[in-house]
Amino acid sequence: MWLMLLFILNANTQTNALQVIGGNRTVVQGRTVTFNCELVDNTETVNQISWQRTTRVKTDNFFLTVRKKNGPDYVNGPDDRIKFIGSFNELNGSFQISNVSLQDEGIYTCIFTLFPSGTHNTHIHLDVLVPPVIRVKDNLPTLADKEVCIATCTAADSKPPANVSWLTGSLADNLRSTANSTQHDDGKTTTVSYLFGVPAMDIDQQVVHCVVTSPALSKEAKKPFTIQVYFAPEEVKIGANPKEDSFQCETDSNPEPEFNWTRVGKAWPQSGVRVEGGSLQFLTRSSDLNGLYQCTAFNSHGRSIVYIFRSVISESCIVCWILFALLIVLIVVAAAAAWFLYKSDKLPFLGSRRVPVTRGETEVINPEETAFNEDLRDAE
Repeated sequence: MWLMLLFILNANTQTNALQVIGGNRTVVQGRTVTFNCELVDNTETVNQISWQRTTRVKTDNFFLTVRKKNGPDYVNGPDDRIKFIGSFNELNGSFQISNVSLQDEGIYTCIFTLFPSGTHNTHIHLDVLVPPVIRVKDNLPTLADKEVCIATCTAADSKPPANVSWLTGSLADNLRSTANSTQHDDGKTTTVSYLFGVPAMDIDQQVVHCVVTSPALSKEAKKPFTIQVYFAPEEVKIGANPKEDSFQCETDSNPEPEFNWTRVGKAWPQSGVRVEGGSLQFLTRSSDLNGLYQCTAFNSHGRSIVYIFRSVISESCIVCWILFALLIVLIVVAAAAAWFLYKSDKLPFLGSRRVPVTRGETEVINPEETAFNEDLRDAE
């Protein structure tokens, strides 16, 4: 009787001395986690090391046992993600899980079975962190004078909830933000931050940053965003290139405009013209291409129109006009010459005026006619 009582007291003393040492673990989803478990200060016989888990999808399930002779035994069949890395002889029951998912989160129990004292264990809590999926969305604000939502920044499906903010720099006085969060049944949280401002041209093309922080991220995530203010094509202008006989439609808009050329009141020419975007080029100088042309610049927010009138002389008539012009010039020159000769008395006499006659080198003069001419000069 005394021997039995002494044995029980000695066993209790040893039980109070031994310990199963573990420690809670935290891991980012997709990585590998190690569960450390050791038995210390033990003098008893170890029969078995086993692991039990209670997770989101499994409850009180033994999944791994280790014996001295048999080694590790995966109760529910092999799992490529689970690997025993301990040593039975060293009283080390550690194992690893690779490619951890949120479904692995829970309580893991390391159990040592001893003789004669029985089982001794430690509970290890696994916390799985899920990094957020970050995206920045343009809310397509159009030019206006009232405040609207410019953009949204979303940190989706994170655990724990992520913190989302905006870094606006010099636009701090022009912009403001608000945020809200939605928790999902699987323990994840989606946080959305809204950026507000007046969509005016002074903030167009300015760069801001969405900043996301989370324990699941090794460092803060900073996503740049260029503010876009959208507007319809403004006043359309036409530039001309006389050398190439072409015209170019030009305007400002966001998004970039498309262009459409039409001919007002007439069918579009079957040939002789080439259109490339906002450029219209006439390939010939045929008068058949004359007329009023319309350039329409448009995008999803509106359109603007401008007109040009094209009028040229047909190539087939150019020679005719040149000959006509030369004829006019010849007529004018001849008339001027005749007038000059007339005024300078170098034209032949008409009527009673003397008409000199040249026959070879001899000039025949009638004396009566000579006297008459002298009297005529005296009279003048």
